[in-house]
Amino acid sequence: MSEQVSPARLNLLRGAYLLTFAFLGFQVWPKIISGGQAWEPLEGVAVSFYAALSALCLLGARNPLAMLPLLVLQLFYKVVWLVAVWLPLRSAGAEPEMGIGQISLSALAGLFIVVAVADLVAIPWPYVVTRFVRTGGDGSTTSTPTTATPWNGGPPSTTRPSTSPTATGSTAPATAKVVSGRS
Repeated sequence: MSEQVSPARLNLLRGAYLLTFAFLGFQVWPKIISGGQAWEPLEGVAVSFYAALSALCLLGARNPLAMLPLLVLQLFYKVVWLVAVWLPLRSAGAEPEMGIGQISLSALAGLFIVVAVADLVAIPWPYVVTRFVRTGGDGSTTSTPTTATPWNGGPPSTTRPSTSPTATGSTAPATAKVVSGRS
C-alpha cells in the first residue's frame, strides 16, 4: 500500500514524527529521567502520555505509514482540546495559569492550531480511509467473511460429493472430480 503514498508525502510524515518526537521528548523526558518530582495524578498522566507519544513517534519516523494512528490521535486530541477546553475559556474571557512551563493558554492554543493544521496536511487521508476505515484490523475488507469458501471468493474445491447412482445402482455418496473451476 505504500505505493499509494508519494515519497514526498512519506518524507513529510517522517518530518512530522521527528518534530513531535523532538518537541515532546525534550519537554517530558528530562522531567522523567531526573526523577524526584511528585506530580499530581492528572499531570502525571499527561507527562506519561506525552513521553509515550514521543517515543512512538521515533518509530513513526522509521515506519511512517504503520504509525499513522499516532498522528491521527494527535490531531483528534488537539481538536477536542481546542473545542472543549480552549473555546469555552476564551469565550468566558478566562486566562487561567498554566502548570506547563511558562506558556500561556493563548500560546498553547496557537501551537495546537498550528500542529493540527500541519497534521491535516501531512496525513495521507485517502490512505487512512483505505487502510484503517475500509479494511478490518487484519487487513481484510470489512465486507468479506472471515472464512474463505468457494462461494465468497475462496479457492474452488477440487472434489465434491455426488449422490448420483454408481455402477452398482446404489445412491451412496461418491466423490467426483471437478474438471473446471466452479461447477
